Amino acid sequence: MTLSISDFTQAFEKNHLTSITGVQRGIERETLRIQADGKLSTQCHNKALGSALTHPYITTDYSESLLEFITPVSTSIDESLNQLKDVQKFTQEHIDGDSFWPMSMPCVVENEEQIKLADYGNSNVGKMKTVYRQGLKNRYGSMMQVIAGIHFNFSFSDAFFVSLQDILDDQQPLQDFKSERYFALIRNYKRFGWLIPYLFGSSPALCPSFLQGKPHKIPFKIAPKGCYYLEYATSLRMSDLGYTNSSQSDLHICNNSVDSYVEAVQKAINLPAPEFDAIGVKVDGVYQQLNTNILQIENELYAPIRPKRVAKSGQKPSDALKEGGVEYIEVRAMDVNPFVSTGISKDQMYFLDVFITYCMFKQSPMITAEQKKAFTINTDKVVLEGRNPELILNDKGLDKTVPQWGNEIFAELADIADLYDKAYDVSCYSEVITAELAKINNPNLTPSAKIMDDLLTKDKGIVGWSMEYVNKFKQEINEHQYTVFDKAYLQSLATDSLVKQKQIEDADTLDFDAFLADYFKCV
Repeated sequence: MTLSISDFTQAFEKNHLTSITGVQRGIERETLRIQADGKLSTQCHNKALGSALTHPYITTDYSESLLEFITPVSTSIDESLNQLKDVQKFTQEHIDGDSFWPMSMPCVVENEEQIKLADYGNSNVGKMKTVYRQGLKNRYGSMMQVIAGIHFNFSFSDAFFVSLQDILDDQQPLQDFKSERYFALIRNYKRFGWLIPYLFGSSPALCPSFLQGKPHKIPFKIAPKGCYYLEYATSLRMSDLGYTNSSQSDLHICNNSVDSYVEAVQKAINLPAPEFDAIGVKVDGVYQQLNTNILQIENELYAPIRPKRVAKSGQKPSDALKEGGVEYIEVRAMDVNPFVSTGISKDQMYFLDVFITYCMFKQSPMITAEQKKAFTINTDKVVLEGRNPELILNDKGLDKTVPQWGNEIFAELADIADLYDKAYDVSCYSEVITAELAKINNPNLTPSAKIMDDLLTKDKGIVGWSMEYVNKFKQEINEHQYTVFDKAYLQSLATDSLVKQKQIEDADTLDFDAFLADYFKCV
């Protein structure tokens, strides 16, 4: 059965309005630790924060200096943001005077070797995480790995899917239906996902230290205070400078079903890469990477959106998906919002609710490798020149400008926003859609344009501009009162996580070589 956006919204409003509520969200926010002068902190992850291996909310990503804050699943946007504020407050109190860098692109890094790989202790699983990062360093360099982002985890309630099945007269087992619809959502996200960097991209410029004197193909201009920028860029983080892997371009990861996706990912983990073979695995007794394949592990697959399921202990992500189906989706194409202390705003989360639902409702035919390439080209254009009034995107073979295509999409987003307003008895969803539509018709309203205006007209460099927000947010976090998690609870989590790490280390029975061999034998 093929239904329009209007058909869906009318059907939900008439008989299933309450099932729209119950949306679950989680935030993963990355941020670099910096010193008072705006340079990268070289301190290690503080013991007072607990174990980066086992703490549920406070960890590190690639580096000891790249913090990651994770909120548990919540049905309340306000609660999610307060959880994040609580965790940030606790962390700020235990990092010896360091601060949080508010941008996606890194702060001043004088020497790439200052970037210390994250340390997860002496257990086999901890060592594996560090060796994986050593592999990333050897493959792509450390600068790319300390780019920060926001990951937005999202799932609909089971009641929503039951309603959707009823509307579509679908008779599949519920989990099969959920997985099918989530993959339809993912395909549509790839079709329309160029909207995200256009609306929210906040990295049009970067500190020259990011390039470390290495060659690049991007025709940068130089702002008065010396930072590098592109006139119409929205998100350099998502460009070839950012968190990408050119060796993955020929993988053709299929997003048409769970089975095809898992098969492609597991194939990639076993696909040799000659350029990585030259690095070696264990050189002079020291691991340089986990293996020489295109993907060391599944986490190395770079994608703007991923199907996810919480894995059991020791279970690989693709095995969890194959066994249980899709549980939620992870949107990964979000720059850190430098205008708010949490890195993501309430309005952004309202918009994502609507946009993700649009991707769920919109007709979503299977896609070919060629179509997927066209979607990628659209996004690549937007990240480098999204505010160019002459930019042309490709919509199923038709040339469209950002205002042309954007207004078409927003006409349908408005219907979904109205549905959310009625379901929650609010007006904020429609108000956000109206505000974001204004950006479609006036690129000067986008965050990337506002940042560039300051850098070009207000005698500010990227570091000086950022440090104003660093100091503002530091005061804001200090003044924040614990709301969801109190300080004693977060202290107990830190203590418990150190105990759990020690238990994992004590429980190891294999040496590291045997552990890795055992881990990869079933891949």
